[in-house]
Amino acid sequence: MGALRAGALAFLLLGCLLPRRGPLRLVSGREEIKAASRSLPQPMSPSDFLDKLMGRTSGYDARIRPNFKGPPVNVTCNIFINSFGSVTETTMDYRVNVFLRQQWNDPRLAYHEYPDDSLDLDPSMLDSIWKPDLFFANEKGANFHEVTTDNKLLRIFKNGNVLYSIRLTLILSCPMDLKNFPMDIQTCAMQLESFGYTMNDLIFEWLEEQEAVQVAEGLTFPQFILRNEKDLGYCTKYYNTGKFTCIEVRFHLQRQMGYYLIQMYIPSLLIVILSWVSFWINMDAAPARVGLGITTVLTMTTQSAGSRASLPKVSYVKAIDIWMAVCLVFVFAALLEYAAVNFVSRQHKEFMRLRRRQRRQRMGCTGHATTSPCSPCTIGAPADSLSLCQEEELVRESRFYLRGYGLGQCLQPKDRVGEGPSIYSPPPASVLLREGESLRRYYIDRAKRIDTISRAVFPFTFLVFNIFYWVVYKVLRSEDIHSVP
Repeated sequence: MGALRAGALAFLLLGCLLPRRGPLRLVSGREEIKAASRSLPQPMSPSDFLDKLMGRTSGYDARIRPNFKGPPVNVTCNIFINSFGSVTETTMDYRVNVFLRQQWNDPRLAYHEYPDDSLDLDPSMLDSIWKPDLFFANEKGANFHEVTTDNKLLRIFKNGNVLYSIRLTLILSCPMDLKNFPMDIQTCAMQLESFGYTMNDLIFEWLEEQEAVQVAEGLTFPQFILRNEKDLGYCTKYYNTGKFTCIEVRFHLQRQMGYYLIQMYIPSLLIVILSWVSFWINMDAAPARVGLGITTVLTMTTQSAGSRASLPKVSYVKAIDIWMAVCLVFVFAALLEYAAVNFVSRQHKEFMRLRRRQRRQRMGCTGHATTSPCSPCTIGAPADSLSLCQEEELVRESRFYLRGYGLGQCLQPKDRVGEGPSIYSPPPASVLLREGESLRRYYIDRAKRIDTISRAVFPFTFLVFNIFYWVVYKVLRSEDIHSVP
């Protein structure tokens, strides 16, 4: 019995111990996994990584440039032109919207703890790193873009390279030479310069030449054509504070003439042609010819003033000024031409008035030779010398000296045959009428001849001027501009 009790007790003890081995092993396995996981390196969170890279505990100081007291920092720049705004001649500037990209190496920002090759950071992190002090030397005005957020990009690479991109709208100065306006080609520069760091600390460089300046596809201008060639160069500045790095790009803008042909050249050409219509209008229609001449002169003056309204007040003569001045001279000459025609056509009246006065004085002098006050000649002189003296006095006192017109023979005294006192007898009325009619026809024919000559001379002269003008400004001057490096 005792042996049975001892065997049962041993069996019970064995049954109680066997089921508890499984849970004990599971607990020990979990503890081993936890211990193993604690021994492996845990991945760092982005926040902890940034704090370690450029936070307060990192020892990074944004006030100190990379390679402090060492070699200068090389900053590579490139520009993407998003839009090219208006070019203003009055203020001599142009507006441009660009993406400015700068890239440099900062060894303090190199990392190996994070798996990504590059990190795109929030623009607010820009205040935590060092940046080049770049500014635009020929800038008149600029503004950042903040819609819908700051248009800035910050990217850091594993090797410490930093890419900083920003969108800007700039108004840049562009000194212009308007001698060939509106057939000119302007060269506008964009200069990027360091403000505070000398070349011992900072050097700007362009990216590869083909990628340094990029232009958006389909970029158009209202008045200009942006030529493909863009001159990249250096514009190192020397001040009394030191030698500062500077790079520049030059844009070549060729003006399109379409607007000026429609608004300036063609209207002024038509006004000049319109002034020639007066050559075919009867010379007796004075109101029509004078009104047409004055209208064309005033219109041409207004047109010339309008062409200068959108241009600066420069001291030299522009191509458009020469065109407008010559057109104004032509329309004014057409008005003066009618004044000459009218003057010549009325000369027969002056001549007939002079002949009547001469006959009246001859009759008075021959009838009262001793008392006539009309002659300053010596009383009692021979008749020939008396008549010659009277003639010279009449011609001298008359309003027009007709010998200059080749009619001096008409004033020569007649019927002076023999010696002794001559008695003047007036010619018959029919002779006077024929003489007056012949003189009238003579002067009217001369006036008509002026109109006839003007119909050919004015258009021919204007055609010669056009040929000379367009050859000089479109061919010769254009070749000179293209040959300038």
